[in-house]
Amino acid sequence: MGDVVGAPDRVPSLLAVDLGLYAGLACFDLGSRPRLRWYRSQHFGNVTRLKAALPKILDEAAPLATLCLEGDRHMGDLWAKLAEKRGAVVHRFNAEAWRQHLLLPRQQRHGKDAKAAAIDLAMEAIDVAGVKRPKTPLNDDVAEAICIGLYGVTLG
Repeated sequence: MGDVVGAPDRVPSLLAVDLGLYAGLACFDLGSRPRLRWYRSQHFGNVTRLKAALPKILDEAAPLATLCLEGDRHMGDLWAKLAEKRGAVVHRFNAEAWRQHLLLPRQQRHGKDAKAAAIDLAMEAIDVAGVKRPKTPLNDDVAEAICIGLYGVTLG
């Protein structure tokens, strides 16, 4: 890990992002027992607003040790550049990587099945972590961000 910047009283974190202008975000504490800290979706609208929002989002995840990205390569470059400047390690992978690790083969056969399984797994992670459950059904972008983070904590 690089030098972690910010929030010295907190354990280092992993931020998982399902990339897009409508992004799923999930932050995990990387203590001795990694656990979900917070999750949400965020609609940026355009790349300019995304760029403007990045510093604040990374601040919310401080101290950021690891950034895990899945999705659009161009948008991933924006996230990675700023995270690396802050000393974070960046992992990029596709959906198949975390799905193979976290889902059963039958859950991976169709995108619809994989998204439903991701929502179930994400809700379980929310319950285990003791963070507040969503008031509305969990959308697949956020569920996938949580799954990206669950996979990311296994990467070290």
